[in-house]
Amino acid sequence: MRRERLVAMTTLALLQLFVCAAGAYLLVSDRPDIAAKPPATTAPSRPPVPIVTAGPVLASAGDGRPPGKASLAARLSRALGDSALGGSVGAVVVDVAGGSTLYASRADTGLTPASTTKVATAVAALTSLGPDARIATRVVRGKDGSITLVGGGDPTLAGPKAGRSDSYPRFASLAALASRTARALKAAGVSSVSLSYDDSLFQGPRTAPGWKPGYVPEGSVAPVTALTIDEGREQPGRSSRYADPPRSAAEAFASLLRRSGLKVGRSAARAKAPATATEIARVESPPVYELVEHMLTESDNDLAEALAHLVAVKEGRPGTFSGVAQAVQATLKRLGVAQGVTVYDGSGLSTRNRITPAALARLMSLAASPAQPRLHPVISGLPVAGFTGTLGHRYDKKDSRPAAGVVRAKTGTLNGVNTLTGLSRTADGRLVAFAFMADKVADPDGAVAALDRLAALVTTCGCS
Repeated sequence: MRRERLVAMTTLALLQLFVCAAGAYLLVSDRPDIAAKPPATTAPSRPPVPIVTAGPVLASAGDGRPPGKASLAARLSRALGDSALGGSVGAVVVDVAGGSTLYASRADTGLTPASTTKVATAVAALTSLGPDARIATRVVRGKDGSITLVGGGDPTLAGPKAGRSDSYPRFASLAALASRTARALKAAGVSSVSLSYDDSLFQGPRTAPGWKPGYVPEGSVAPVTALTIDEGREQPGRSSRYADPPRSAAEAFASLLRRSGLKVGRSAARAKAPATATEIARVESPPVYELVEHMLTESDNDLAEALAHLVAVKEGRPGTFSGVAQAVQATLKRLGVAQGVTVYDGSGLSTRNRITPAALARLMSLAASPAQPRLHPVISGLPVAGFTGTLGHRYDKKDSRPAAGVVRAKTGTLNGVNTLTGLSRTADGRLVAFAFMADKVADPDGAVAALDRLAALVTTCGCS
């Protein structure tokens, strides 16, 4: 008994000694002035690698001095002589802050702009429609169990084949419109309807003067109508287009209503909705400023034509291509930038369009002006050299790489036509607008490289 007690007491004493020693060690180790130092062989930590980025494209207007005219002329004149550009070339570089022309070569000659026409469309849409306006697709109810699907001119309306998307911008959905319509009808005790559709907001020919016959069959653009889904594409993301987009949209809508438990007549007829008809459901597009950004970044022909037609309607003209030509001109005239702009469509597919390099540079300067905040989506929508949109795959060569991430510009491409207009900061931080246009191109690939080289020369030019 005594022996067991002695062993227990001894064990307890040893345990206490261990706890005290451990505690003393921890107290000493926690004191910053006497904490254990790392071994002398420990390698020193490496300094962080600096991340070098380009300065903002839209630096405060006036930062730095304008590039020297003589230096700029020497650089650009030589590069504009590239044989790949052909024999019909125009160019201009403008100081955004001061408004002076820094370089000009055939700057006031009207040339085929191709998709740089979309810059004029964007300025007109933001001015006339307003950046926060939305395009509504509606369903109205008539008599005797009839409803009408009314197109408001939104080509981005997503059809049932599009599926859900979290991309930017978030487009309106035909499925959501059908769900809201079915809910409203069921709440009113209606279970069977006849469906018609109204695409009368846009009128006249569905293709523009100067469009080549192959544009629609090859999928460059859909027939322009006020009611369509997925920009008239039979399958989202593919080129093939519906021959009759309004009828196809109405048929898709009828199918969605049937899935919601409603009985719908077999054939949807085309009919104008009465002005007094009661609206029972609607969906709305993203705001115009988001649509403009998307149109410019992706060079979206269908969206450009829709916005141009909506400008015509808003300006009191008919929703036709003729109305587009009149309305865009009138809107730009109010802004003081109509000189040198003649368009027959909104996308730039028309070979009849003519815009001067000076006019494009004026539009760019206006959109970048602090006095025109409603036009700034034109700038934020421009593709960034080497990174986004139609410039994402360019500016990776040695002679154009200095412009990557610095230049924002809209491209233009048709058979025999290559154009580029946008903004850049010079080597001294000066914000300039430029336009380079060639409409008798001899070598398309070489012309693209030449245009990128010209933009890079502007970017790297200093004030000396």
